[in-house]
Amino acid sequence: MASGNAVVVFGASGCCMCHVVKRLLLGLGVGPTVYELDQMAGAAGGREIQAALAQLLPPGQPPVPVVFVGGRLLGGVEKVMACHINGTLVPLLKQAGALWL
Repeated sequence: MASGNAVVVFGASGCCMCHVVKRLLLGLGVGPTVYELDQMAGAAGGREIQAALAQLLPPGQPPVPVVFVGGRLLGGVEKVMACHINGTLVPLLKQAGALWL
């Protein structure tokens, strides 16, 4: 799921931090593929994906959002915002083919 698109966001429809990440990416001109885990067909499927994603994240990190750029795990909201603030997010997005300018 993560390797088929330049930017993939796994989130939940009612999660404010998921909304923040999606708005940041959209504001930068990126059209991420978004998987709302709470709205996936069969709630068990979304829970299974969320459990698998939680194993990829550091302990104590919120389970969503989880962002992949160029098929590689970037991280959660803290990592995305840190990359945005320190200026490394846009080059990552360009390298993944999510931004052309």
